[in-house]
Parts: sequence; structure tokens; C-alpha cells
Amino acid sequence: MTGPERGMTGPERGAARPDPGATRPGPATTGPDLGDGTYRNPVLAADWSDPDVIRVGDDFYLTASSFGRAPGLPLLHSRDLVNWTLVGHALERLEPAAEFARPRHDRGVWAPSLRHHDDRFWIFWGDPDHGIHQVNSPEIRGPWSRPHLVKAGRGLIDPCPLWDEETGEAYLVHAWAKSRSGVKNRLTGHRMRRDATELLDEGKVIVDADRIPGWFTLEGPKLYRHGGWFWILAPAGGVETGWQGAFRAREFFGPYEERIVLEQGTTDVNGPHQGGWVRTASGEDWFVHFQQRGAYGRVVHLQPMRWDGTGWPVVGDEGAPVRVHRKPDLPRQPPSAPATDDDFPGGRFGRQWQWTANPQDGWAPHHSGDGLRLVCVESADAHDLRGVPNVLTQRLPAVPCVAEVELTLSAEEPGARAGFAVLGDAYSWIGLEHGSDGTVELVHRFAEAVADHERAAAHPRPAPRGRARLRIEAGAGARCRFLADTGGGFEPSGPVFAATPWRWVGALLGLFALTPSGGRPPGTATFTRFRITD
Repeated sequence: MTGPERGMTGPERGAARPDPGATRPGPATTGPDLGDGTYRNPVLAADWSDPDVIRVGDDFYLTASSFGRAPGLPLLHSRDLVNWTLVGHALERLEPAAEFARPRHDRGVWAPSLRHHDDRFWIFWGDPDHGIHQVNSPEIRGPWSRPHLVKAGRGLIDPCPLWDEETGEAYLVHAWAKSRSGVKNRLTGHRMRRDATELLDEGKVIVDADRIPGWFTLEGPKLYRHGGWFWILAPAGGVETGWQGAFRAREFFGPYEERIVLEQGTTDVNGPHQGGWVRTASGEDWFVHFQQRGAYGRVVHLQPMRWDGTGWPVVGDEGAPVRVHRKPDLPRQPPSAPATDDDFPGGRFGRQWQWTANPQDGWAPHHSGDGLRLVCVESADAHDLRGVPNVLTQRLPAVPCVAEVELTLSAEEPGARAGFAVLGDAYSWIGLEHGSDGTVELVHRFAEAVADHERAAAHPRPAPRGRARLRIEAGAGARCRFLADTGGGFEPSGPVFAATPWRWVGALLGLFALTPSGGRPPGTATFTRFRITD
């Protein structure tokens, strides 16, 4: 049987070791695991966009879209589908490298599919400007191969492979981005070489949703074989208002019949769709999907799944998302979540951080002590952080929280600056800047979505010894209050800032160091004790 229920035998084959960088939630009320045999959605309360999931032995793995950030293709591990840790990335740098030398927030890695075949992990994704790529590895932690272009073309997105053990054939299905191809709302299928190096035909439209009354924006297909049918689980209707569909056919190229299997109903989970089906070793079926939540991006939910008497999947509570539910029948695991906090030992940052573009050597030099040392990189875009590649980011949690970091600026060039930001279509940051008179000031700046230059959000004030503790209090609705302590305790700075997403990407927390010119040694900024608390 080819599908999510096919896992490798042996408990350790491909298994990830416990992640030493995982955070442990505090009280049970703060995480998805309620501690009484139930869980609460979302199981990943941050922007893990377009998730896909598989089981290998006793282990579950998940990947997600990473768009233009590097490293890309995050890899998460769980033993119970509720408690997840981040164990690495499959894509060190984006290609073509020159194109991703600057931020490309709406390009890069879209909607990957994760599979395990022939003792290897495989990830396929669509780059909407270049085509369908794949990487593969014998182990989830790598080493991963360099990206291989399986099909070139614009607008090719959301690919998913299938190695069919019943026929010995390999297939691939993908969707279309109208912004690049002029085509949308349809799925194209191909035969594929079993080594996944190339496709064997020109492709055929196997689902045309323009012919299905009421369906639009069909995308994100996941391909399976189950019960003698080819199955495509694919969302439609748009990320904020859509639904999850299921399609089945006796032959890969169709004809397919369809059914809606998950939609919002009377719940507050808008647009529940796009994800993956997985079966536990004991035979339970589960579906992982996202929910679009504005500035928080696409958070991840876990839904129970079963098959009805006619052989169709039923997801959630009779097709509606669950908020609280019994956990999967799997061994109990300690509460865990992807890491957020960081002490930056030896100047090294944890795997939760990503640059806004392909990194260059020298941005974050290693050293013997603790603390992240960022070089004040010369940048023509110093007036607008949205165009700066050397911003180190992590996801904004989709719960009220307090994020804090300590900063020391060591620079002589006037205008050299470093800070702590909330990034999106609009952004705001608080930090330190070296003045023309040799002093260092605390500054707070912001830029609206329509602006191409930032403005002051508060009056500057002295920062003795070039040091400050910086704090962002993110409340309900991602409304952020900025505060700083330059020696006399935390004081608020400027008005509340409402975080905004980038296109396809939730808001990010970011650390940066810049200088507008290179006339003197660039100087450095040192960040220490990064913490996120409830």
C-alpha cells in the first residue's frame, strides 16, 4: 500500500534524536498539549506555512514553506503529532544564488511535499519563477543534496510525487500560479522517472476546477494511493476563506470525482486547508493543515480523520475543525515546541533563525564568548529594512508574548545602527545608533506599508556606554509595544505598532546591524540573552 500509512519498520531508522534546542512550555495552558490526554489547536502556533507530514517508523516529520529566507525547508520532528521540535533545514541556500542575494519574500520555496522512498527522504517544491525542484537525503538531518530542477517553467507550484508500488510507476502532480503563468484552478499530472530526475511526458490536466461548480483557486495537491484509488487531497477557495477537497480516481490521469472534506462551518477556524494526511503505526488517520491568521501567518492544526462507508475521508468533527480533541494513540511525550530562546554560544545562532536572503561570510563571526556578534554591514537600503538581506529573523508567536534581547553597539561610523524589529509590509524597530558627535542614542523608527523610508516613532534619548535592553510586548492581534532600558529600567517608546504580514509570510522578529557608508571600520553589534516568554 502506497500512502501515509506506509512507514519503515524499526524504531530508529531515520529517527531524530531529542532536540537539545527545543523549548519546554511552562504551564499546560500555554502549549498545545493539555497534559490530560487531549490537545488544543493550533499545535504549531506560528507561521509554519503549507505544512506536509510523513511517518517513518515511530517518527513523524514535517516541512513547510520558507519562501526567500535562508536556510530554507525547515524540518520538524514529533513522536505524537502534537509536540514538535525543529531539527534542521534541508536547503542551506536558495538558487539561483544571485537572485536571492536580496530579500524575496514572495518567491523561493512554495508549498513543499515531504516523502520517504527507497530509504531516502525527498522534498519537492515549486519556485514560481523557475520551476519544480527536489532535494533528497538518506537521513532527515542530512546531508541533503543540492536542488535538482525536475521541471523548468514559470508558475509551476505545489508539486507532490508518488511512487506507486502497485504498478511500479512514479507520478507527480502540481498546481499553477496565475501571477506567473496566467493559469490557475487546475492540477496537472505527469509520469516521472523513479529516480525523480525528470518527468516522462508533457503533462495532462487531470483536475480542471473551472468545470466544478463553485470551486476556485484549486492548489496545494498532495498525492496518495489508498484502497485501490489514486487520491489527491487539495484545498480550494483561497487561504482565508477556503476549504479542503478530496479527489479520487481509479487511474492516475482520471477521471476524478470530488468532495469537500473540511470547511469552517460554525467554527472560528477560517479557511482550514492545505496540508497532509498521515497514518500512525496503530492505524489511526490524522490530517495536518494550516489556518491563515493575518500577521501571525499560517498556523498549523491537527485534525482527526476517518473513512466513511463509501470510502471517502471525513476530517475533523464531521468535516469541521476541532479545537480540543483526544491526542493520537501514541506513547506520551514531554511537552515541547520549536526553540525560540537563544544565548548564542560562541556567536552561533540556533536553527530557529533565518536570514532574509542568502547569507554572506562575515555577517555573524564566531568568537570565544557568548552573544551574537553582527557586523554593521554597509547597505544602500539602510533606510528601509525590507530591502536588507542581513536581518536575522524568527517567527512571531501567534500568542501574546514578550520578546527581549540585550544589545551593545561598538561602532565609530556615524549612522551605524543595530536593533530589534518587527518586520512585515510595515515594520518598526528599536535599537541603538552612533551619532555624528560620537555619542550613542536609543532610537525607535517605523515605516508604513506604502512608505519607502522609515520615520522616527519616538524622540532619541542617550544610551550610556552604548548598551540597552530591548523589549517588544506583543499583545492580542499582534499589537506591539516597544520598550527599552538604558540604565534606569524599562520605559515605553512610541505608540503601539500593529504588526502586518508580508505577502504570503507572517510577521517576523528580526535582529540587524547596519551602516550607511563604509568610510571607517564597520563596527559590530552584540546581542545577548534573547528570550520569548508568555
